[in-house]
Amino acid sequence: MLCTQILWRFSLHCRRISPPFNAVLRRLYASPPSPQPQMGKAANNAPKSTLSIAKDDAYLQSVIPKRIQMFEAIKTEQIAHLKSISGDPIKITLLDGTVKEGKKWETTPFDIAKEIGKALASNALISQVDGVLWDMSRPLEADCQLKIFTFESDEGRDTFWHSSAHILGQALEQTYGCKLCIGPCTTRGEGFYYDGFYGELGLNDDHFDRIVSAAKKAVTEKQPFERIEVSRQQALEMFSDNKFKVEIISDLPEDKTITVYRCGPLVDLCRGPHIPNTQFVKAIACLKASAAYWRGNKDRESLQRVYGISYPDQKRLKEYIALLEEAKKYDHRELGKKQELFFFHPLSPGSCFFLPHGTRITEKLMTFIRKEYRKRGYLEVTTPNMYNMQLWETSGHAANYKENMFVFDIEKQEFGLKPMNCPGHCLIFDNRVRSYRELPLRIADFGVLHRNEASGALTGLTRVRRFQQDDAHIFCRESQIKEEVKSVLEFINYAYDVFGFTFELKLSTRPEKYLGDLETWDKAEKALEDALNEFGKPWQINEADGAFYGPKIDISVSDAMKRKFQCATLQLDFQLPQRFNLTYSAEDETKRERPVMIHRAILGSVERMFAILLEHYKGKWPFWLSPRQAIVCPVSDKSQDYGQQVKSQIEEAGYYVDIDSSDRTIQKKVREAQLAQYNYILVVGEEEANNGKVSVRVRDKQEHSVKTIPDLLNHFKEEVDAFH
Repeated sequence: MLCTQILWRFSLHCRRISPPFNAVLRRLYASPPSPQPQMGKAANNAPKSTLSIAKDDAYLQSVIPKRIQMFEAIKTEQIAHLKSISGDPIKITLLDGTVKEGKKWETTPFDIAKEIGKALASNALISQVDGVLWDMSRPLEADCQLKIFTFESDEGRDTFWHSSAHILGQALEQTYGCKLCIGPCTTRGEGFYYDGFYGELGLNDDHFDRIVSAAKKAVTEKQPFERIEVSRQQALEMFSDNKFKVEIISDLPEDKTITVYRCGPLVDLCRGPHIPNTQFVKAIACLKASAAYWRGNKDRESLQRVYGISYPDQKRLKEYIALLEEAKKYDHRELGKKQELFFFHPLSPGSCFFLPHGTRITEKLMTFIRKEYRKRGYLEVTTPNMYNMQLWETSGHAANYKENMFVFDIEKQEFGLKPMNCPGHCLIFDNRVRSYRELPLRIADFGVLHRNEASGALTGLTRVRRFQQDDAHIFCRESQIKEEVKSVLEFINYAYDVFGFTFELKLSTRPEKYLGDLETWDKAEKALEDALNEFGKPWQINEADGAFYGPKIDISVSDAMKRKFQCATLQLDFQLPQRFNLTYSAEDETKRERPVMIHRAILGSVERMFAILLEHYKGKWPFWLSPRQAIVCPVSDKSQDYGQQVKSQIEEAGYYVDIDSSDRTIQKKVREAQLAQYNYILVVGEEEANNGKVSVRVRDKQEHSVKTIPDLLNHFKEEVDAFH
């Protein structure tokens, strides 16, 4: 997994409180509303919430009018200023090369959308101007290239959900008088949340009817999202009653443009952009509530987080809720118990106990990757689990990630368990003098990692403290970046095709703040772009979203239930080779050059991939990966000895096989084997014993066939070779 990116993440660890999904269904609503809103079948008989609300009316009556007054005054000034400088002609170039005429500081993306067509204008949510996301109502400032997005695009969906978070924030603020903190769309790209400070109040799903009702009111009012730019002093004055917003403002760089958005009574600090108005959000639901720490720090204020989901129509929302219900049936935590694959124990929170059958799967996953390593020129290494903190000071983790590490003293020196492998791999590279002839050097490591995740954030196998990952780092020359990146993409494509995943690619380019020189960045981005083009799959550009130490390719996989996950990583890094002063001798041996480092993972965390695959296959492991590949079911005592012979032959061939020697009827044995998810059920009776054959039943099929043992083993080999 990407290593150094984690250093500077801004995360809030959650203690999750998930409501039942029938409660979620009760909170669906459609717009426009009827006098008695219908909220889905489950809502028809749902009782109204009778919860009492401790609302801070004094806070609302104090801050809301003040913020609105300030917002409107600044907006009036800015509109007047724009009118005084607008009017110069500009050219707007569309995606297909068409050029439209407009006026500087006057023409908006929405004006252009209306020129293109009524359908686009009525569905346009957001635009992109010269690679920067832009409100549809925001005037254009110069000649530019313009793209317009609807909900069907990632840009449109993310903006839609970000704006929905503001609608949710408005509902929360108006209902409870809370102090709002942050409200983004989620990193997985499925919905949004808003954090707020409520004092002693703890939210749960019983509060959601009131929240949704307030959100519905905002939607029906068709509140426009309006934007202004403010000075630091204006922002501090506007949000002086909210210490969380004041802290955010104070932490912003001095030269940062500060923007504020308004929709209805909500005036919020936000960089935007947003959809045109609230009425686009025609269906919304609250999904769950949780507690969170301000800025992920357990020593800071405890907040309440409300998660939501929204869509432009009721149909898609109902489909999403149905998908959540389907996913709940196949929760990896429940399937793990049923299949006796793994468990957790309070004496070691966040560290999984893989049982024998679960270990079979993790070993097969790692064996699958190791076989590919040998084919693809990777060198596997084993590195220490703990290091002196001097290593992490060199790498930068001590300054930026120490709170997420397990740190302890040994003989008056500070040590830490490794949370990632990249610094150790830098030591391997620097172990001796390196030559350009050795590059690219591909170092792989399945070493155990530890990260001190907050206890409330631990979630089954998807968020743990102890884990392994198929971590690798490629040290190469700048001229080798393209071929190495293309090779990693092909590796990802091969592995994900075996798993049955589809995936999307995005190139994240140089952010506003970055290390290194422009020429190096431009070369690196061009190499990634060329690699993506030669790879041949569609990809999108994600402007200015790279890490500060190098551009990256984001890989988003979709499973059988159309859920998106980020497992694989592919990240260029100019920083660590510099921090560790890594060099190699060039063709001219008197010269030393610095390598480029590529962080890459295919599975990512083995534990997390285990969970994703378990849910993706709905507990029905494919034969090649299955921990229960076959079971022999003797019909009676007379065929027990033959059954044992069959079992031994299959075991000797390297497959996982059990035998049911109980005195149950053959019908019950077969049924139990099906429920236990054995891929093949081998029934043996007197006839099979006399003929040296087995009656073969496949897990999910009614028909059966009779095979000799050699034919069966040959069939098993074909299934494994084909990853069936």
